[in-house]
Amino acid sequence: MPLLIQNRGLDRISATAELFDKYPHLQENARTFRSKPLVDVDPKCLLYVQQREFAATTPTDNCVSVIGSDDATTCHLVVLRHTGSGAVCLAHCDGSSTWSEVPLLVKAVTSLSNISKEGRLELHLVGGFNDESKTSHKLSLNILAAFQKQKEDIHLETCCITEMNDVVVDGTHRPIVYGIGVNVKTGDVFPSSFTHKGPAEELRSARTFSGEQMADIYDSSQGLVKIGPCKWSPNLDIAFWLSQSDDTILKYLSTSPMAEPPHFVQHIKSTIRFLLEHPNSDSLFPGGQPQFYHRTERGDWEMVVQS
Repeated sequence: MPLLIQNRGLDRISATAELFDKYPHLQENARTFRSKPLVDVDPKCLLYVQQREFAATTPTDNCVSVIGSDDATTCHLVVLRHTGSGAVCLAHCDGSSTWSEVPLLVKAVTSLSNISKEGRLELHLVGGFNDESKTSHKLSLNILAAFQKQKEDIHLETCCITEMNDVVVDGTHRPIVYGIGVNVKTGDVFPSSFTHKGPAEELRSARTFSGEQMADIYDSSQGLVKIGPCKWSPNLDIAFWLSQSDDTILKYLSTSPMAEPPHFVQHIKSTIRFLLEHPNSDSLFPGGQPQFYHRTERGDWEMVVQS
């Protein structure tokens, strides 16, 4: 079995509780992980990954020191790293297409590793909670099963998912850890939250909102964030949501209405406004070309003007 725990193949499991019963050290690791304080990350060295995106790089990257993502409720944050090359990938998985996404993550890391003779692939999973509809639980099992199917040996190191990432606050289940970062130089994975979610935060949110698949957003060889080209059609019906109450938006547009971070509704509304302001995606991608962003000397992401 290609998914290994303490160097032994993981048997087929039908529930996350079964996994944690069978491997108590994973419980202990999860407790240790979720009790770590949030690390404050300097935006000037951060590459932020949104929902249904992934990014991979190596320790030689001069533009990015930390890859991070947050706002995960039922979503899972996946870090895969090769200990020999240091190549690392972080993905924000929402269950839209887990079986086709996991091979992309494995390929992203192995292609940057030249399959170093030394070292191994290590997996860190964080996210989900004990939500009523069991969305987190299903996603946990699907991600584990998808990694099981890979031909490479992959060692599960951190598994802070679903019931091990759950806390009850005022009678409501919530995740303990909503966001993580991974230090590209050291491979250290830590809880975090981020205020800077760029570049092109609204465009990238619009891409996901309009139903596009998992996207690789970073070219580590050039230090470029690449967005699109995306495809959506005018849809004036979505303006309806702008006049709805916060409760209505949470009820219909969230997988976990009671557990969302406080800025969720504002984020949804700004994404809808962006889609209404740009009813045709073609205008954002002249000549059908992606948007590229590079890091300036000041540490900001700046759009590269195509000649």
